Amino acid sequence: MNIESARRFLLSLPHVVETRQWGDNLLFWVGDKAIGGKMCAVVDLGAEGAAMGGHISYPAPRERFAELLEIEGITPAKYLAHLSWVSIHRWDVFRTAEWQNELRTAHALTLAKLPAKSHKILALPKKEQKRMIAEQKAKAT
Repeated sequence: MNIESARRFLLSLPHVVETRQWGDNLLFWVGDKAIGGKMCAVVDLGAEGAAMGGHISYPAPRERFAELLEIEGITPAKYLAHLSWVSIHRWDVFRTAEWQNELRTAHALTLAKLPAKSHKILALPKKEQKRMIAEQKAKAT
C-alpha cells in the first residue's frame, strides 16, 4: 500500500471526507467536521513524512495499542498517543489486506465515537446531508 491506495481506500469507507490542514496534512474524517465529524486518519505529506511518501497516523483499539508499538516503524502518534493513535513511518509495515483491516478498524472506532446528532445527520439521504452540512458551515462563518 502507499498514500494513493490508502487514500482511495479511506474515501471508499462510509461517510469519509478529506480535508487538507496544518500545512501538508491530509485529514480523513468520519462525517464532515461541520456536523461533529471526527478524524480517523492523518497523512503527513510535509517534510517529516515526505521521505516515505507520507506517513500515516490513526486510532488503534486500546487493547492493541501496545502490541502495535512493538512493530518496527510504528510509534505513538505525536499529540494523539493518549487517545491510542499510532503513527506509521513505512508503508511496508503491513500487507495490503492488513492495512485495509487497520484503516477499517480506525474508521469503526471513530464512527462509534460520533455524537448522536452526527449519526442522525449521516442517516439522512445524501441530498439532505449536504444541505445540513452547508447550513452548519454557513453558521460557522
